[in-house]
Amino acid sequence: MTKAFVASPVARWSLQGLPVLVILLAVLLAWYLGAWLLNAPGAVERVLPQDGTWRWQDLLMATMEMQRPVLPAPHQVWLDFWSAIVDWPLDSPRNLLFHVAVTAESTLWGFVMGTLLGLVLSVCIVHSRTLDRALLPWIVASQTVPVLAIAPIVLVILGSLGFAGVAPKAVIAMYLCFFPVTVAMVQGLRSPQRIETEMLHTYAATRWQALWLLRLPAALPFLFPALRVGIAAGLVGAMVAELPTGAQAGLGARLLTGSYYGNTVQIWSALVMSALLGLTLTTVVAGIERLVLRHRSQA
Repeated sequence: MTKAFVASPVARWSLQGLPVLVILLAVLLAWYLGAWLLNAPGAVERVLPQDGTWRWQDLLMATMEMQRPVLPAPHQVWLDFWSAIVDWPLDSPRNLLFHVAVTAESTLWGFVMGTLLGLVLSVCIVHSRTLDRALLPWIVASQTVPVLAIAPIVLVILGSLGFAGVAPKAVIAMYLCFFPVTVAMVQGLRSPQRIETEMLHTYAATRWQALWLLRLPAALPFLFPALRVGIAAGLVGAMVAELPTGAQAGLGARLLTGSYYGNTVQIWSALVMSALLGLTLTTVVAGIERLVLRHRSQA
């Protein structure tokens, strides 16, 4: 009688982590190759001796250590990233974590407002055929307008009404968050089968009781993937909202400053930090999803 094979935690980690490691190494190799190819013309023109007395090794070193490269090498981005975190106090505008806190605050407020708006709209659409026909086409059409065009208008209007700081950026984040939540929840609230809804009618359940006892639990598997998309979109919206105002804080402002001064290394380190922030936020939402769905399955 053969025993079932049970993989150890180390073996499971190896099976799951090996593909990620291979992809990471491939990306790093392609990145270094791209930095060499894109920076080589500038290195020949500005760094290396003009008499041609240099070898390919000199060219390689020059492309990896340029002050203002077209594409910075990964180690240059890492050094700037690390320096921007540990070499400055947390309340300094030169510290990346300072900008992360500013952008994360706008993102989270926009995410909360967008989620609430999406839930309200989806409930209205599901329970009213008139609102379904009237609202849903406009909700879809709203996402065809580029956020770069919407952001300055929203910022000017809210600024004239006395709203400044986090509020305008949170509204832009909300604008990108509410759409995936609305569409997913409409599908989720309509997912219960007809026999289930008719059973509740036999017990004389009201619409709100059917919503709370049947539709909302059935919509949870649709909601959380939309929340992961929504919080990532909210981060993009918060960063975009920091660009037209020339904000002094936030990852968008960090990108803007780097572009003003041609500091491509700073731009890339801010991009890496924004990617890590987005990954962190979506991981938190995924963790909440596992807890909620596990509790639901045990109930």
